[in-house]
Amino acid sequence: MKFIKRGVIIGFLTLLFVCFSFIEKNETVQYESNKEIKVAYFASGCFWCVEAVFESLHGVEEAVSGYAGGHTNNPTYQSTGSGKTGHAETVAVYYNPKKISFKTLVTVYFGSHNPTTVNGQKPDFGSQYRSIAFYKTDLQRKIIINAITELSKIYNNKIATEVTKFTKFYIAEDYHQNFERRNPNHPYVRSVSIPRLNNFKRKFPELLK
Repeated sequence: MKFIKRGVIIGFLTLLFVCFSFIEKNETVQYESNKEIKVAYFASGCFWCVEAVFESLHGVEEAVSGYAGGHTNNPTYQSTGSGKTGHAETVAVYYNPKKISFKTLVTVYFGSHNPTTVNGQKPDFGSQYRSIAFYKTDLQRKIIINAITELSKIYNNKIATEVTKFTKFYIAEDYHQNFERRNPNHPYVRSVSIPRLNNFKRKFPELLK
């Protein structure tokens, strides 16, 4: 009987491992397999908010919450929140460049948060909430720098956004994915995420799905 129970438990744990492995692969790899789809990475405060903003865009296939920009491997929500990993809450934006350009994504990025705030977006503060625009190519870096140059004229050279070469993205825990859409009545979503999304929609109605 003990062997039967042990076999059932092992089988159940194996099934869970397979299921979670599939979920992670499904959320992070399926769009990369399509050669038309590219991925851009942005950090600008709580990733629940950032994910919702980018997913509302025409030409964006998916947005995935995770961590990037730090110096440790396999960060978690808890370790990133401690401020000791160097990582920031980041969103991977899977987009079709035939429908929306990287330059437009950058415009949306800077237009959907306050780039002058150091280490956070109200009401979230800490290095894990800092503003980072990641680039993969020299052209992407140039696009970001040009945007900052123009914004500096408006904000009197107070742009706090980091311009960082992309190295690695770690997907966040499953419960963070599509959090705003799945939890519309969550107090934070109602008081912070939804107002931020609605404000963005009012500014960029022509870009919405």
